[in-house]
Amino acid sequence: MVNIGEVNKLRVLRVKEFGAFLEGDKDLDILLPQSHMPEDIKENDFIDVFIYLDSDDKLLATTKTPYAKVGEFALLKVVEVNNFGAFLDWGLKKDLMVPFREQRCKLEEGKSYIVYIYVDEHTKRIAASTKLDKFLSNQRIVFTEGEEVELLIAEQTELGYKAIINNTKWGMLYQNELFRDLKIGERTTGFIKKVRLDNKIDLSLQKGGYDQISDFSQIILQKLEENNGILKVTDKSSPELIKDLFNMSKKNYKKAVGSLYKQKLILLEEDHIKLVKE
Repeated sequence: MVNIGEVNKLRVLRVKEFGAFLEGDKDLDILLPQSHMPEDIKENDFIDVFIYLDSDDKLLATTKTPYAKVGEFALLKVVEVNNFGAFLDWGLKKDLMVPFREQRCKLEEGKSYIVYIYVDEHTKRIAASTKLDKFLSNQRIVFTEGEEVELLIAEQTELGYKAIINNTKWGMLYQNELFRDLKIGERTTGFIKKVRLDNKIDLSLQKGGYDQISDFSQIILQKLEENNGILKVTDKSSPELIKDLFNMSKKNYKKAVGSLYKQKLILLEEDHIKLVKE
């Protein structure tokens, strides 16, 4: 079965000067234009191609990979707005349309938005929507505290940043727990901090417990090695200086330094910390 908006592995039926015909559903051949053909392509080869509809609503194949596929969220830039909707650059020759009915607010040319990519049930065309909530699960998805997840930073609020977890559900990164800058559209690894009774999820960019302190300790050791074994920072240094140096809170810095000191890996001096040489 050929899936529109996804990468499919299809058999080559015929190779012509203008392109190759690939085996589709119900004896419906799909054209792979010559400009996208591998040089050594031949009949009966299997090839990975992305399938979408051309301007005449005919199936077309390409070896190019779009910035995102059907069923995924992505930050895409508006390249045109007309009477039909807004059109996004998603890495293919034919731009991706966001119908007016799928715009949470009026989209503006030149700006970028987080969108969800889907196949319209009636037209079978690939389209996008900025109404993200209806594509994110309202069901209770089982996450465990401390679980590592993939995050897409989607929206900034007064509390912090809303992020999409594993392409399925909303979570929140709180501003007072962030120790590095985030950008809308950024993909990063995060961790489940807490699953609330109302099924809302608190997130963290750091592991919890001992693993977190261990990671912070490694950051401090690396910084020491990069600076000839000495850093002009102590437990009396300002939180701002510690954040700039290590991307961590002063509380976590003190815990990590304490762990390194107990392991006899560093020395604590009056105005600096020092790496213990073997």
